[in-house]
Amino acid sequence: MPSDLAPLIAILRARSVRWGSFTLASGATSDLYVDARQTTLHAEGARLIAEAVLDRLDPAVVAVGGPVSGADPIAGAVAALSGLRGRPVHGFMVRKEAKGHGRKLFVEGRENLEDGAAVCVVEDTVTTGGSLLQAITRVEEAGLRVAQVIVVVDREEGAAERVAAAGYPFSALVRRRDLLEG
Repeated sequence: MPSDLAPLIAILRARSVRWGSFTLASGATSDLYVDARQTTLHAEGARLIAEAVLDRLDPAVVAVGGPVSGADPIAGAVAALSGLRGRPVHGFMVRKEAKGHGRKLFVEGRENLEDGAAVCVVEDTVTTGGSLLQAITRVEEAGLRVAQVIVVVDREEGAAERVAAAGYPFSALVRRRDLLEG
């Protein structure tokens, strides 16, 4: 674990991590539940995540975003902090289904970006990476280029391997092993 992430890990352990028996969205059961929104929506947690993402962001990337709703607080925090740092990075969000009215978009915030712009897809927690790969497909269909993927928590159940096998540079700020009391 990088030492700069110790404060983030402490907040995740205190606010987001629960041990027990849980049924995940995939239907699988796990001894670990990570409600990362409790950290991504926490003032200090949001700042720490935004700093860590910006510090690891590919210089070509001009926007961050990902699946609604897990990525939304991350994208907002990164966009706000990037402006303060003098390196503007826009945010975007990827819907699971196109909006049912108006322009019926999958990717909101696209208008702030040029065709082919390099973006980073972010997510709060990943398990197998299925919804993350679906969001990546939507981003590319919207005419953007996914240059990297950064997640806050990788549960280490296949997402990193699946995303890398699909050809995208993947990194996690925190992995399951980092959340173990130690």
